Amino acid sequence: MNRFKSFTGGVFDTNCFYYQAPEGGILFDAPQGAGSAFAGEPVKLLLLTHGHFDHVVDGAAVIKRHGCQTAFHPDTAPMVNDPEFFRQWGFEFEIDPFAADFFLDEGEPIKLLGAAMRIYHIPGHCPGSLCFHLLDENVVIGGDVLFREGVGRWDLPGGDADLLLEGIRQKLFPLDEAITVLPGHGPSTTIGWERQNNPFLVT
Repeated sequence: MNRFKSFTGGVFDTNCFYYQAPEGGILFDAPQGAGSAFAGEPVKLLLLTHGHFDHVVDGAAVIKRHGCQTAFHPDTAPMVNDPEFFRQWGFEFEIDPFAADFFLDEGEPIKLLGAAMRIYHIPGHCPGSLCFHLLDENVVIGGDVLFREGVGRWDLPGGDADLLLEGIRQKLFPLDEAITVLPGHGPSTTIGWERQNNPFLVT
């Protein structure tokens, strides 16, 4: 875990995580203040777990400051390409738009900047939600999919409780119980703890 740094920013106390991969720094998500918080770090790649405002609002600032590439699921594109996207949902939020250098989706393990990872597509909280399993670190960057004794809300547009809970059970819960989950809000947890204690998922 010594390769990780974290920052929590914005009115929703949104977490983001900086990871020093073998070939450069990866920043997972860009809440308000992330651009300044990691100004001194060599960010080469910005990865988004999903497109909700609180996770992407500093995306353009991070890209401009570092000249880094960015990648996310195709379903995230409308949320970050259109500066007024969130007004369609009734929120008075506006972002500086940006585009992906490449898209990501679930599949076989890949390497990004020398970091081996497996990506899981788990919608239900937000279309295009991705979880990043860093295979050499036993860490999952979980976005707003799985929290400590909680899960992401599903009452926003595109939300679906069944998709979310089934995705967690099928894709995250089979992982080793010792794997640490770094969530988009709140403290870290482990797969094993959530299997035993998460009230949304314990049957």
